[in-house]
Amino acid sequence: MRAHHYLGLTAMVGKSLRYVGELEGQWVALLGWASAALKCAARDAWIGWSPALQWQRIGLLVNNNRFLVLPGPRVPNLASKLLGANLACLSTDWQAIHGQRVLLAETFVDPARFAGTCYRAANWIDLGATRGFAKSNTTYTEHGQSKRILVYPLHREARAILASALPHRHLPTPREVKSMQLTDIEAADLLSRLATLTDTRSRQGQRHTHRSVLAVATCAVISGARGSCAIAEWAARADAALLRRLRCRRSPSVRGGYIAPSEPTIRRVLAALQVGELERVLADWLQAHNSAAPTEAVAIDGKALRGSRQQQHCVHLVSAIGHESGSVLNQVKVADKSNEIPAVKPLLDPVPLEGKVVTGDALHTQVETARYLIEDKQAHYVFTVKDNQLGLKQDIEQLHLNAIPP
Repeated sequence: MRAHHYLGLTAMVGKSLRYVGELEGQWVALLGWASAALKCAARDAWIGWSPALQWQRIGLLVNNNRFLVLPGPRVPNLASKLLGANLACLSTDWQAIHGQRVLLAETFVDPARFAGTCYRAANWIDLGATRGFAKSNTTYTEHGQSKRILVYPLHREARAILASALPHRHLPTPREVKSMQLTDIEAADLLSRLATLTDTRSRQGQRHTHRSVLAVATCAVISGARGSCAIAEWAARADAALLRRLRCRRSPSVRGGYIAPSEPTIRRVLAALQVGELERVLADWLQAHNSAAPTEAVAIDGKALRGSRQQQHCVHLVSAIGHESGSVLNQVKVADKSNEIPAVKPLLDPVPLEGKVVTGDALHTQVETARYLIEDKQAHYVFTVKDNQLGLKQDIEQLHLNAIPP
């Protein structure tokens, strides 16, 4: 793909699947599928769904963002046959890997390079040209390179299912979101901490306080909600007692009732936040009310944030996580062109570790990290030893220690 496709080999956005097309045991094609474009005027008009349904059901679309027929002997109609065979199993495979079916496939064809013949031969529908915009972080920028948008229904009633406000058996069932058990003391402490964050909204027209919206979002996410729509749905189902604890606005028409913030309000507040400040506040609050054992071990774990590639680098985060509770005690971003090792000290500085055991993989088997844990944090450590500490590994082998000695 890197050698023969004009777009090269880059990370796919969101969920993805990759296929290899074979002919008589030989690789003849490569196909890649990823999450669909968030917005496309021609596609959205063809489906006929409302913006609210679009936000809820965009995951039922899949984008063919790579299709490469490898160099080799020419086989008549190979591309369209491979594409048809792939489409026949795509929805079932997507459900097996990602837990839900997909109803509509899309692709963007650059008319300056291709005519899209194989797609049309496989019965794809040409919806017209795009406007020549690309998504960049939270905004859209014009690049002036209009493409053809083609779609293929993976279900014969795909348009009707996607656009209908009524439920359908092919739509995913809503994720179960639990209610939140929050005491008055915990709620009051959360609100006082959130009140320290800056509210960048205009004072005119405010109906919900900044700290109340953030408290609702925090409790919803802890309960399992993902995304602003799910947070708003959770808030709409919350009982009056919980909304009162979170200082939501009183209802002028229902005695003893409270009004939860709407999805647009939640989305705007979250979009304007300084994420680092919110993480610090919530980490302090979670630590203060952590019900885990005071001697719970803490793991250092780093992950690349999926779908976050910016130019040449993905966003890489390193976290301190409780072994038993699974609570994230703190989290920091790893600097570009660096690794997790220098991030350990800023990660663990605010975390109380006295008397606790800190675990890490072989990357963190470093003298400075061990000295920091013992001398500065009065903690213990258990690290994996591999070839990055060859001398230490040889010492362990000579002493015949295969694990921690009894």
